[in-house]
Amino acid sequence: MSMQIPVITIDGPAGAGKGTIACMLADKLGWHMLDSGAIYRVAAVAALRRGLNLQDETTLAAMIPTLNIEFKNGEAWLDGDIITSEIRNETCASATSQIAALPMVRAALLELQRQFCQLPGLVADGRDMGTVVFPEATHKFYLTASAEIRAERRLKQLSQQGLSAKLCDLIQEINARDERDTNRPVAPLKPAADALVIDTSSLDQAEVFATVLHYIA
Repeated sequence: MSMQIPVITIDGPAGAGKGTIACMLADKLGWHMLDSGAIYRVAAVAALRRGLNLQDETTLAAMIPTLNIEFKNGEAWLDGDIITSEIRNETCASATSQIAALPMVRAALLELQRQFCQLPGLVADGRDMGTVVFPEATHKFYLTASAEIRAERRLKQLSQQGLSAKLCDLIQEINARDERDTNRPVAPLKPAADALVIDTSSLDQAEVFATVLHYIA
């Protein structure tokens, strides 16, 4: 990463609101946006479509360079197909968490993420943006919230999409995902030492965004 290009990282667990805040910030600044989770989810979809073993990191890592991944017009593309809705379902979310714990897969995707760092600047949303991918970022944030609050937010999203789910199941899935993400041997989910940690449990989007902007200013 060139230090001439400013980078703001926003990390945190699923459902903490980091994606929304990252998009708002990129739009406000006129910077590029990197949704690192989407890259991992696209890779997970590719693995599922090819019927690969989600624990076979050698095969999964070898698959990464063969993928044609694009993000354009608000859509995620894989090998010429729009898969935006596919990468947002729970099957993909579970598969993503599994392959994201594999060191060889993370290494294969690392350089791809760093290629998004372009002028005038980059807002990067993920789980290890401030600790691994862009450790020298200009500003770093870590958004978090209780599992219950994050499950309620996810339930609302699913309901708006016409999908049904049980809150207790979502809480269980979130806790299991957090356990995998925080205990993986490579790039575990944790705040960077110099990140501002914001608990969004009792805050709305406007309040979180105002806090982020104030810190940057």
